[in-house]
Amino acid sequence: MSRPHQVAVLALDEVVAFDLGMPTQIFHAAFHDTEKRLYRVRTCTPDGRPVRSNAGFTVTPDHSLELLAEVDTVLVAGVHYDAPVMTQGTLDASVREALWAAAHRGARIMSICTGAFVLAAAGLLDGRRATTHWAHTDNFRRLFPDVDLDPDVLFVDEGHILTSAGVGAGVDLCLQVVRDDHGSGIANMAARRCVVPPWRPGGQSQYIVHPIPKMTDTSIAKAREWMLEHLHESLDLRTLAAHARMSTRTFTRRFREETGLSPRKWITQQRIERARDLLENSDLSIDQVARHAGFGTGAALRQHMSAMLGVPPSAYRTTFRSAGKEVSGGRPASRTGSGR
Repeated sequence: MSRPHQVAVLALDEVVAFDLGMPTQIFHAAFHDTEKRLYRVRTCTPDGRPVRSNAGFTVTPDHSLELLAEVDTVLVAGVHYDAPVMTQGTLDASVREALWAAAHRGARIMSICTGAFVLAAAGLLDGRRATTHWAHTDNFRRLFPDVDLDPDVLFVDEGHILTSAGVGAGVDLCLQVVRDDHGSGIANMAARRCVVPPWRPGGQSQYIVHPIPKMTDTSIAKAREWMLEHLHESLDLRTLAAHARMSTRTFTRRFREETGLSPRKWITQQRIERARDLLENSDLSIDQVARHAGFGTGAALRQHMSAMLGVPPSAYRTTFRSAGKEVSGGRPASRTGSGR
């Protein structure tokens, strides 16, 4: 088997502790059926010196910026709001040059939360769509007006540069990368090992203003479970509301409160996920996959997968069947726009 995919986590002064430790947990939970890790994650800092975290402890790394010259993926952890890159948009020249060199040679570049400020200060996000924590939107736009900032999504995939929103959204991004590299089965198992939700699409809202509703007898959680069991059927709004014993208006409102999405969009996303699983793990034809997932026809499945994932079903199956047979240190052909 080829070497694991090499990941470097870059920590700067005032690094966010969660952002620093979480990628190792997620990526090291990704195994092939041989139980051999698919990723190797190492941490580096400028000059290999210790840096302070925002949690009141110092991080002593094993590597310096030289690590960025040899890895497949560079992930920049978030920094606290009083770090210079957050207040002034300034970045040490050595960090900027190392990030530029890594991007120029084709490494995948990622950021979690306010790590987007670091990528923007390095000039890697100019003219690109990106995201960061919603609370820092105004400051980001003031410092980096040339970046197309979208604060209303969990993560943005711009090909070889990916950015995520705050804290938990970094989990979503790391799992999405595992899914892009090795398929839904391995990503879902990694999520299970880490006891986190296996999939939230990048375009999902950051839930900026919506409070998390209490789970009561009026919750539509049971209705969602029923919907998952009947994805292959025609699920019109009136049927769903009747199953939940609500009016269509009340059902739609409560569905948005609990998921941040309309029922139709949520169902489409779940059907896409069902189709991905079937494409990866069954020999069903495209038309059969479409029927089992609730799209009805292969043409409808192709339309939805191309819109959401950037690839048709046949190409998706070829990519992840190949990834399952032979795991390499690099990536299979990537899907672009998954955060759109």
